[in-house]
Amino acid sequence: MFARIARRYDFLNTVMTGGAHHRWRHDAVKMARPVEGLALDVATGTGDFAFDLARSSSEAHVVGLDVVPEMLTLANLKALRRRMSQRVTWVHGDAQALPFADDMFQVITSGFALRNVSDLPRTLSEMCRVATPGGRVALLEITPVQGPRLFQAFFRSYFRHVTPRLGALLAGDREAYAYLPSSVEQFPPADALAELMRAAGFQDVSYKLRGMGTVAIHTGTKPS
Repeated sequence: MFARIARRYDFLNTVMTGGAHHRWRHDAVKMARPVEGLALDVATGTGDFAFDLARSSSEAHVVGLDVVPEMLTLANLKALRRRMSQRVTWVHGDAQALPFADDMFQVITSGFALRNVSDLPRTLSEMCRVATPGGRVALLEITPVQGPRLFQAFFRSYFRHVTPRLGALLAGDREAYAYLPSSVEQFPPADALAELMRAAGFQDVSYKLRGMGTVAIHTGTKPS
């Protein structure tokens, strides 16, 4: 599915968030703290989070990992256009079985990806495993809305009805964008995700809501 929509992925993200996803990523990078060594962006897609990490510090080198080759091809093309190929390395791999040694990455990020893994606890445990002691994780994700019922109803209606129509109109793939609302509805709310992070081994876990409570940025630290 992600291979089918790869070439329209960035455009649809911008349309559906009104461009706010750029600001949310920048907030997540700040919350991850400056990168002075290796960083990992899990399920990097077309690489925008990896590029933001690389720009955050002249000392950073970022590895962007994704299971979809078509996404990595586009990420590599963007890196060439932006002259960032020396700052970012692309790796084909599974978030649930990261192909890296223990204690490698000072910072680990993921943006709008955790809803798409079949084993969320395992993915979080893998992130903790490959983080350095004292390393930070920052996770940006759409979250089930917990606000007033009227707003919850509006949000669900938008996702269930408007999102698939936009996907059909702008990407020619209604099925892929019908998947989005169902994946959000089945995803743990922000407080439950925080508990899963703690169970995976992270400490000092906290989160901040963005987008009127529709998006959460979770952070945590691997024990030193």
